[in-house]
Order: sequence, then structure tokens, then C-alpha cells
Amino acid sequence: MTDYLLAIDQGTTSSRAIVFDKQGAICGLGQQEFAQHFPADGWVEHELEDIWASTLAVCRQALAAAGIEARQIASIGITNQRETTALWERDTGKPLGRAIVWQDRRTAAQCERLRAEGVEAMVSRRTGLLLDPYFSGTKLGWMLDNIPGAREKAERGLLAFGTIDTFLLWRLTGGKVHATDATNASRTLLYNIHRHCWDDELLSLLNIPAAVLPEVKNSADDFGTTSPELFGAAISVGALIGDQQAATVGQACFAPGMVKSTYGTGCFVMLN
Repeated sequence: MTDYLLAIDQGTTSSRAIVFDKQGAICGLGQQEFAQHFPADGWVEHELEDIWASTLAVCRQALAAAGIEARQIASIGITNQRETTALWERDTGKPLGRAIVWQDRRTAAQCERLRAEGVEAMVSRRTGLLLDPYFSGTKLGWMLDNIPGAREKAERGLLAFGTIDTFLLWRLTGGKVHATDATNASRTLLYNIHRHCWDDELLSLLNIPAAVLPEVKNSADDFGTTSPELFGAAISVGALIGDQQAATVGQACFAPGMVKSTYGTGCFVMLN
């Protein structure tokens, strides 16, 4: 019987997993903090292997605490710190370096230059976002320009980009699925929220090769199955959604004008 759901919440300072039963009751929980890295003023980074190891550990802790096996899990849902930017090799899954965290400000000067060029109104119309280093697009461009060999490999289709949901999905499925959902894609400065696709003009503006981008799917969709050796059986992955959007849905802000505020590493307000 598949009577349980496993929720992965990969956050800025810790990874957490919770097993829920059909009534929504918590049956098991795991949580683990991981290191933060501040290599320069305004720079914030995470080791992707720390994120992966902590995610695996808390999932196993939650299953053990619930006293159940993987075959009893109907599906996994993943929510994540949103704009944090990862780049890895497609053939090996090896990260090209640390992830650049949403808090990082290293691309502020680039955003200022683009603003001075008068493109912010166009970007905002297509993405719903301001030109700001908070978002993933300029972070990814920085990685391609500053990691030796990265841009050439990216243009040849040898690298994969993703926010943390995409990186975890890649690892969970053994590299079989390179995908994200619209809530995470919409935080990159690269996604056209009206046409529901990556935007060629925005990719050109930020000098991002389309070959690195994941497929964009609905938040609730078929995202493949986990490699059986991770938890003892393959588990379906049925949802990806950015953490603040997940809270908005969870607090039933379904009507226009409804607002929610959440407090964690930062304070976030979202308006429907």
C-alpha cells in the first residue's frame, strides 16, 4: 500500500524531509543544517555535494522515524530555495563549483549596466521581475564567464543548469531527468511568464546558451522516479515548486488579492 507522501524542503541553511500520511499528519521528520560560504564581500555560496548529502540523509531519517519503507511512499514532492544557481556536467553529474545562493550580490554591477541600457521595462514585462542580482540569470552568466572552460562546454551541450529543485531531481533520478517547474523557472530572468517558455531575447541579453536549460513542467507533473538504490525502491517524483509559492498554495491564497508572508532565512511576501 502506498499510503504516504515524502516532502523534501531544501532550504537556505538546512535540508528537511517530512513523511505525511493520507490525512496530512506528520509521521516522520528529518532535518540537517549545512555549511554557508562567504568567499568575498556580498558573495554567498553552497557546496552542492553538501546539499545532496544532507537531502539524502534527511529523507532516510524521515522514513526511519515513520517506520516505513520506500515502497510505501506514493510520491515525492520537492520545494526549494528558489534562485540559488547550480551548474554541473551532464555526463558525470559533477558540479562545476559551488552554487551561487539567492542572497549573493556579485552581479549587481551587471544589473546596473543593463538598467542604464534601458532594457529593464522589457525584462519586467516578460518575466514579472526587476533586474536584480537576486535572480538566477546573471548568476548563471557569471559562472559561464568565470569558471574556466564553462562557456565553451555549455555551448556544446555538455553542461546542465538548474535551481536546486532541478539539481536534486537530476541526482534523485540518476541523471535521467533535467527539469524544473514554472515557479522556479519564473525566478531566473530567462522565462517568459506569458508565453510559458524560455525567452530567446532574454537568453541573448544575458548571453545564456539554451543548451544548458531544463525542461519546464507544471508544478504537479510526472518528474520520473528515484534510482532504487537510494532508498531501497524507486519512488515517483510528482511535484516541484519553489518554497514561497509552495507556502502560498499551502495557505490557500487562491483568489486574486490574497497575500501571504513567510519568515525564514528572509522575510517574503507574495500576492496573488
